[in-house]
Amino acid sequence: MALTPTDAQKIFEDNFAPWVQALNLTITEIDPSGATLTMPITPDLARVGGIISGQALAAMADTAMVFAAFGHLQEPRPVATTNLDTQFLRPGTGDTIQCRAEIVRAGKALIFARATMTSLPSGKDVATATATFFVP
Repeated sequence: MALTPTDAQKIFEDNFAPWVQALNLTITEIDPSGATLTMPITPDLARVGGIISGQALAAMADTAMVFAAFGHLQEPRPVATTNLDTQFLRPGTGDTIQCRAEIVRAGKALIFARATMTSLPSGKDVATATATFFVP
């Protein structure tokens, strides 16, 4: 049975650390190819000049790629981030960051994913990330 965004949001609320939940992530899409999440740009997550912090972007990307893995697996299973690489392209400003995470390749023990973070309403990409996850 495929996960719905409502199912995924409940998994997020029940299983992720409070500091990750403080990002106020919303899972808007999830399917076997990936997941899309949004994060509001708030004063708590911004640095000087109202720019979203790099730490928040990296945590968002990692979380989005975890949900992409869940979508691929069609269930929440333990996955461990073994590598996370984030590239910051431009300052993230605006109202919201949208992150689309996609599965690049999935084997029996490793899942490779990539994510693109876009500032809304401008529609400009602010960061990309890639990750590898171990599936025990």
